[in-house]
Amino acid sequence: MTPGSTGAPAAVVVGAGTVGVRCARELLGSGPDGRPSVGALTVVTRRTDRRGTLAAAFGSEASVAVDSGGGLADLVRGADVVVVTRAAGEQLDVARAALDGGAHVVTTSDDPDEVRGLLDLRERARASDRSVVVGAAMAPGLSCLLVRHAAALLDEVDEVHVARAGAGGPACARQRRRALRGPAVEWRDGEWVERPGFSGRELVWFPDPTGGSDCYRAGLADPLLVADAMPHLRRVSARLAASRVDRLTVALPMLIGPPVEGGPGAIRVEVRGSRRGERHDVVYGAFDRPSVAAGATAAVVAVAAGRGSLPPGAYGLARLDAPRGFLQELARRGVRAATFEGSREFGVLDTGSSEDANA
Repeated sequence: MTPGSTGAPAAVVVGAGTVGVRCARELLGSGPDGRPSVGALTVVTRRTDRRGTLAAAFGSEASVAVDSGGGLADLVRGADVVVVTRAAGEQLDVARAALDGGAHVVTTSDDPDEVRGLLDLRERARASDRSVVVGAAMAPGLSCLLVRHAAALLDEVDEVHVARAGAGGPACARQRRRALRGPAVEWRDGEWVERPGFSGRELVWFPDPTGGSDCYRAGLADPLLVADAMPHLRRVSARLAASRVDRLTVALPMLIGPPVEGGPGAIRVEVRGSRRGERHDVVYGAFDRPSVAAGATAAVVAVAAGRGSLPPGAYGLARLDAPRGFLQELARRGVRAATFEGSREFGVLDTGSSEDANA
């Protein structure tokens, strides 16, 4: 299923932090056919003091509503798709309310416990013929699309390893701290194995200018979503780039004020398997501000969901059969992936022409 169906859906973005605002901006842009991505857009914030700022920023292009508690069902009523960009750990109840209201749902959480809860909505979503996309951000999200795209190049796939660097904003930075404290889960030979966070240091090469970074096991959601989509895999792991300073401060509270966009980040996915009887590795990466990549990914997926182009159920993006169309649309919006060419160098990933977007 790929973007491109007719009809401009009505969308609601619940959460007006850095990722939410980026997502809303992407939804207000035009699709590849030049037509509006959405027919109507509402941005929901819980902060009354931000309503005026947001209203001034979006003008007549979007409505701004305040969730003062208890009225979320009314705020999402009538939406074709609801995008949830609140902090990880605060998305499950919103997803349930949106699903109960008859909307498709796109979430951005990377909290493992919450991701499990969102995946548990699968039968509920199927019964209502709605899609609940789990973890549509940079990682998970764009990383899952790259995993699926890489897997299509191999005859058999048995291992997937994901790494990421950076954070989108204050909420993402806090979640990154929690992830480093662990525990981490890895998929090994059909079973989940728990490992301590901040263990298993490994030097990982990301696209420039990030380059090489020490990465560690952490409480990340990518293994859950990849293994859910590809249960035949022998190993699935995820690591997070961290420094010595992180090791010293990871247990301390993070005191950050108003929403501030984080700096550049990067992801890398390594898919291992065989092709024509020989072992092969396919390595893809991406470099961007995490909030930019996350907002764009959530928006592109939301447009497809709102148009009814995604299958019913609850799943991550690694489950989609045709990721190429999404990668093409992300590239059109400025979020470009890269392919590893050896000697620590990445080149531009060629996702093909629009004519073979479903291949």
